Amino acid sequence: MSYTGKVAIVGAGIGGLALAGFLSRRGISVTVYEQAKAFQRVGAGIQMSPNAIQVLRGLGLEPRIRGLAFAPRSWSNRVWDSGDRLFDLTFGDDAEARYGAPYLLMHRGDLHAALFSAVPAELIVFSRALLGIDHERGALTLRFADGGSARADAVIGADGVHSKVREILLGREKPRFTGRIAHRTVFPSSLMQGYLVETCTKWWGPDRHIVIYPVNPRRDETYFVTSVPDPTWDVESWSAQGNMAQVRRAFAGFHDDVQRVLAHCPSVHQWALFERDPLPRWTDGAIALLGDACHPMTPYMAQGAATALEDAAMLARSLDATDDPADAFPRYERARRERTARIQLTSRQNTWGKTAVDPGWVYGYDVWQAPLAPAASTARSRAR
Repeated sequence: MSYTGKVAIVGAGIGGLALAGFLSRRGISVTVYEQAKAFQRVGAGIQMSPNAIQVLRGLGLEPRIRGLAFAPRSWSNRVWDSGDRLFDLTFGDDAEARYGAPYLLMHRGDLHAALFSAVPAELIVFSRALLGIDHERGALTLRFADGGSARADAVIGADGVHSKVREILLGREKPRFTGRIAHRTVFPSSLMQGYLVETCTKWWGPDRHIVIYPVNPRRDETYFVTSVPDPTWDVESWSAQGNMAQVRRAFAGFHDDVQRVLAHCPSVHQWALFERDPLPRWTDGAIALLGDACHPMTPYMAQGAATALEDAAMLARSLDATDDPADAFPRYERARRERTARIQLTSRQNTWGKTAVDPGWVYGYDVWQAPLAPAASTARSRAR
């Protein structure tokens, strides 16, 4: 039994597009509303761990992703100056056999384009910034900044860390500024005059770090992302322009392999890092949150996109189980909250991979095999 109502998804990011792909394949009426005028190939890398690939497999995208992505031999953790190895999360064939899928590194724009290809183009409406949601006679009306509106029977807020849907449900948030900023960029590897990055490496300094990896099999584009202390700049925007001279000063004394990358990088973006606690709830009747809208997390475990993809799959499964979103959405939340909260809080510690860790509970998770949460009446009876 699959849902027969009309679903509106706010936000055409990774989680929103994945959900639209799953719902459209099930014959569910779905429209995605995106505030941007068009998609852009944002200069960022992304790590697709096995738990994320399991989700993409459900959309038939795994072969395309494998062709676009770089398969690292490990996620290597090294001392900032000496290069001594701290701990390696090893990948390759053995890890793929263990977790059921590979670990891949790629350009975020390539992933986004792949997900876009999985959704019929007519289901995505651009230039629609959400202003509010009205309840009218059992239906929901979305109001947009351009004066337009749309009706739906259910609304999914997949609109990111600054979610308008979350604000409508829970009020304005008050995240905690960590006193740290991050820099990121993708640039042509040819600028490094013959030097090629071999795998994914996190260089751990006393109070800062940098992660560097290639984003395609040719290794002709290189990505890095940092975290450095800076209590004076608290703008949480991925589009803010950074200063490479400041980045180079911040990583003075780091290993020569880091210097080779930074010396030839032409430009960088920066954003402030904030902490958020797990939310008290993700749903309200026929409205639900997904991905960064409900469990935004620091980037230190590279699980933000993966957990959004998992959310999309579990939400689609929950709508398969009932034709009532007021039942399906709380079931989805109950199935996802414990795992996402654990990842959110573990990532905040920023120790993942610095010492020996068993990543099986993260990478070995298969959302298609995870149990569905029981209906609310069943859950209450079990609690008695």
